[in-house]
Amino acid sequence: MTATAPAADPDSDPVRRRRAQVQRLVTIASRTGYALLAGAVVLFFVALATDFNGTMATLVIVALVAASILLAPAIVLGYAVKAADREDRERGV
Repeated sequence: MTATAPAADPDSDPVRRRRAQVQRLVTIASRTGYALLAGAVVLFFVALATDFNGTMATLVIVALVAASILLAPAIVLGYAVKAADREDRERGV
């Protein structure tokens, strides 16, 4: 006979509270990263349509690097949070 633990209140469980905080940060980082990626694409095509100078190239590169720095950990942590939530649901916690 296996006893299942009662569902923990998310407000009183420090692990769930921390997980919710990480999820909020992941959401902000993802939105910012994808916006920077879209901005880099727009900047590239604007530079391509006009005079493609060094300043525009620098702006495109900076936007791409910033997007990559934000998106890489955000995507990994987002999957981690979803996997932890899924495991908790499967275990009935």
